[in-house]
Amino acid sequence: MVVWLYALSSVVVVSLISLIGVFTLSIKQEKLEKVLIYLVSLSTGTLLGDAFVHLIPDAYAQNSSQTVVALNILSGMLVFFVLEKYVHWRHCHHLASPTHPHPFSMVILVGDGLHNFIDGLIIAASFLVSIPIGIATTIAVVFHEIPHEIGNFGSLIYGGITRKKALIYNFLSGLMAVLGAVAVLLVSIDAKDVTAFLVPFAAGGFIYVASADLIPELHKNTEVKKTIGQIFMLLLGIGIMLLLLNLE
Repeated sequence: MVVWLYALSSVVVVSLISLIGVFTLSIKQEKLEKVLIYLVSLSTGTLLGDAFVHLIPDAYAQNSSQTVVALNILSGMLVFFVLEKYVHWRHCHHLASPTHPHPFSMVILVGDGLHNFIDGLIIAASFLVSIPIGIATTIAVVFHEIPHEIGNFGSLIYGGITRKKALIYNFLSGLMAVLGAVAVLLVSIDAKDVTAFLVPFAAGGFIYVASADLIPELHKNTEVKKTIGQIFMLLLGIGIMLLLLNLE
């Protein structure tokens, strides 16, 4: 029961980070629109940094077959491509608005939900090893999620979702961490067996979203000043992911 209490409390805290966008509710829409493209840049950097700095190295460390890991990464990219195609088929071709959000907003939510599910698996599995290890893992995940969620929230709004809906959708995505933790604690599944596939799969999804959806959005603005800002925020996202290696 102690492990359950610690694990579930930890994943609830991680899930609440998805509400970090609540701080934007007091910002006027005109001011928010000026910084959205930079939040998209930050999201791009954190997605790419997460994939190449954290997830892919972890995937290779868990699996002795490099081919299997590579295929899992490619499968993530392919599935997210098909998912976005499906969203496009179901989506009319209007400009982004609260009633017609861009398809990449939905794809980002799916990718983030999968990532949160993996976090829940890892946190619960860590608490099963020991309470101190579980706490250390939770701290690492919290610091990892803050820049990730800020960037994702900005990308959702940029894609046409209202701030209130973005908060709700982001929170529902964050609750996937609770589902992942319960799966480990209740079903007693081996988290390593599940993450051996999900980690590279999620990496492939992140690479697809960043390169196929977000980077093209950044190219739509060619002003030198904004371009420099975009590059800075992209590098900041990657840099944060690099710094977080010390917490793992």
